[in-house]
Amino acid sequence: MKRALLMLSAFALVAPLGAQEATPPEKGTTAEKTPAAKGPRFSIEPESFDFGKALQNKTLSKEFTIHNYGTEDLVIQNVSTTCGCTVAGGYDKVIKPGGSTPLRVSLETRTSRGKVERTVLIRTNDPSGKPGELKVQVTVAEPEAK
Repeated sequence: MKRALLMLSAFALVAPLGAQEATPPEKGTTAEKTPAAKGPRFSIEPESFDFGKALQNKTLSKEFTIHNYGTEDLVIQNVSTTCGCTVAGGYDKVIKPGGSTPLRVSLETRTSRGKVERTVLIRTNDPSGKPGELKVQVTVAEPEAK
């Protein structure tokens, strides 16, 4: 009887451990960055940036980092923005496996008012076929009258 109770107690303690669901790794963790297959693998950090508040007629800049977590060269084929007020540049077109390159994004607030959100699309040879995407935002206020 004691043996049966001991076995039942041990089972009750161990059973919940096997019942846990597997959760995918969080973005930015080492497991998420480990290449699952051969080929290039695109990632960008950070994926978004909020400049906060700014006045009109300002140029705001932020440097992002494009990473290649794959096993082959990552080729940046095209970088485009959703508005002429946003410019992205200063990057290497080819990133070696395990390497990275900076991407500088500048946003002009000249004609903007209120909350502004712009997107930068990065097309690469990543086998997923999806373009990389990053967002910048700012709340633009008109300069005070003198």
